[in-house]
Amino acid sequence: MKTNVTLKLDANLLREARILAAEEDTSISALLAARLEQIVNERKAYHRARGRALARLREGMDLQWTPPRSRDEIHER
Repeated sequence: MKTNVTLKLDANLLREARILAAEEDTSISALLAARLEQIVNERKAYHRARGRALARLREGMDLQWTPPRSRDEIHER
């Protein structure tokens, strides 16, 4: 289902948008809809990636680190 939206644009911007849409053989409406969809999808992808990164940080990573031996152990005679 599609819904109409009313925009107030500067006259020069509207003129340039009409030219751009004509060059791409599409309408201003389709041009704006495609760009808005792209913005929304990028934002969703960012939030998903951020969520995965934060989950990995919470899990932590096993670096198989062992504490260094003490000075006495190293120099034991």
